[in-house]
Amino acid sequence: MSTAGEPASPGAQQGAAWAKSENEERLEEGAKRRVILVTYVVATLDLIFLFMQFGVMPYLAKSLGLDSVGFGYLQTTFGVLQLVGGPIFGRFADQFGARAALILSCASASAFFLLASITTSIPLLYLSRLPMVFMHVMPGAQKVITDLTTPSERAGALGKLGLCFGIGIILGSALGGILSTKFGIFSPMYVGLVGSLISTVIVIVGIPSPARQKSEHPMTEHSPLQAGSVFSLHKILRLMKFPGVMEVFLVKVLAGFPIGLFLIMFSIISMEFFGLEAAQAGYLMAYFGVLQMVVQGLVLGRLTSLFTEKTLLRLSVLVLAGVGLGMALMRNVLHYCIVSVPLVFSLSTLATITDSMLTKAVPASETGTMLGLCASVQPLTRTLGPTIGGILYKHFGVSSFGCLQLSINVGLFAYLLRSNIPLGEKKSL
Repeated sequence: MSTAGEPASPGAQQGAAWAKSENEERLEEGAKRRVILVTYVVATLDLIFLFMQFGVMPYLAKSLGLDSVGFGYLQTTFGVLQLVGGPIFGRFADQFGARAALILSCASASAFFLLASITTSIPLLYLSRLPMVFMHVMPGAQKVITDLTTPSERAGALGKLGLCFGIGIILGSALGGILSTKFGIFSPMYVGLVGSLISTVIVIVGIPSPARQKSEHPMTEHSPLQAGSVFSLHKILRLMKFPGVMEVFLVKVLAGFPIGLFLIMFSIISMEFFGLEAAQAGYLMAYFGVLQMVVQGLVLGRLTSLFTEKTLLRLSVLVLAGVGLGMALMRNVLHYCIVSVPLVFSLSTLATITDSMLTKAVPASETGTMLGLCASVQPLTRTLGPTIGGILYKHFGVSSFGCLQLSINVGLFAYLLRSNIPLGEKKSL
């Protein structure tokens, strides 16, 4: 037995070094988990505030004298701003870090709620939309998670953001109605302003700078794609030249496009086709949110550990084709409630798996830009949707959405069976 004055043996020194290394690794993993948890909290709060204002904005617009056509233009303005802002926000995240991007998103939300809370005219209502160009907390949160997870963990971690989305739909819609009824139409804006400021502080305090990336793609200091202006369209579109990116991105856009058209028209469909009152339509949206929480919080993570992402991508497209058939045949709200189960599953799986595959297909220094492009898919549908969806519904009825969904996804499924997308991903272990 060695005495206090004797040097430690080489074996003891090695053992101490190993123990120190394990402790440091545990501390590092604990810190990453805390940062990811903070990211989930910020994303949930942002979505709650966003859905709060979605519920009251039509009433605010009407009180200012904006008719249905003008409100449609207002929604289109929101879609265009989000469409343009997504890739720019992603480039900003790549150049300045995920923490700075989340701060920008939360600060933009604060500016939006501030302008909305003092809106007394239609021009000011349109002006309040401008900060929405940088309101992209979801791709910002996805960037943090992408930086801090290994490729095998990524799909499951990204899937849990869907749980945040479900909570945002349910709580945000309910709180918006309660606050506006009891305290006035501007009260959700005041709550959103204070909450967004709090979220900004949470990001500043809870997310270190910079959040170091951990990816299978090493980040290089002089990446040719990363260099250049945040507003460089050329740099953004060059990502599509990476192997497999264009194919997966087109599947992401096309597979859910008909459903996106249906959901844009849902407020009209729920009144005219299903015969629902406003409160009943709200309950249906809450049901949709609960389904999404269950799928993304409990189901999707398990599936990503059992099957490859290519398999899940094909499965989601196949299920979407079946959903199209169900929508073509549905005649009442009960049918829609049944169809909603595979609908939520397929849309959640498609969104999560394609985001995961696309971030693995580009260098780690460009994942923010890729996520920004992914975030532009919904605004694209929202921009084109009112016109295309209105034509389909007026001339061909609700079943046309299902027929379009079925035909597109059957074609995509056949393409995916024959194609070999070269992304080199493996099953999560």
